[in-house]
Amino acid sequence: MQLTTIPDDQLPQAIASVRANLAPDSMALAVFERIAATRDLIPLGVDTPAHRQAGIELARRFGIGTIDEAPQDAWSYDGRSIRTRSEAYVLIHEVGHWLVASPERRTLLDFGLGAGPESGRVAEADAQLCVDKDTQIEEEALASLIGILWEVELGQPAILAFLEQNWLEGWERPACAANLVQNLELLYQRGLIDAAGRPVPPESFRECSSEAA
Repeated sequence: MQLTTIPDDQLPQAIASVRANLAPDSMALAVFERIAATRDLIPLGVDTPAHRQAGIELARRFGIGTIDEAPQDAWSYDGRSIRTRSEAYVLIHEVGHWLVASPERRTLLDFGLGAGPESGRVAEADAQLCVDKDTQIEEEALASLIGILWEVELGQPAILAFLEQNWLEGWERPACAANLVQNLELLYQRGLIDAAGRPVPPESFRECSSEAA
């Protein structure tokens, strides 16, 4: 949920402010520019059937199961599959959670983070909660950001999730840009993005995972 609404006429100022606080020629600036550029995609459609199908196909490329049901019927993720009757950015966000979670937690309801906001069977998901609050907060941020970066790669209006998930909160302060830089560095350290800040594709991700094992 977006904490502070940024009116459309103020968004260019917010983007310019964050841009000014990112180092020239940095990976973070390149990533930010790609996200900001998706504003031009909004008139072409938001949360279209094609966007949702692309999210489903992305999950399948990573080897994640999908179920054509609403998360409210059970869970957003049941330890094997994502329920797909959600907005496109929500589907891709769940893929982000799968990428960020440790392999052993990919077998747990809602990744062992406690019930997601859309999960219907809350008590059962909460019973599998196995991480502390700091881990919940960190993984939510990382899942959000890698999901947004995948939206960019899929040609979707990622700027909307960037706003909704509060990456421009406090845009007038340097801390906003610093938060983006910090989380991009964590994604890079985890091998989820490359040196240019682009998401590592499923084929390369599987190869890295096999080598790590």
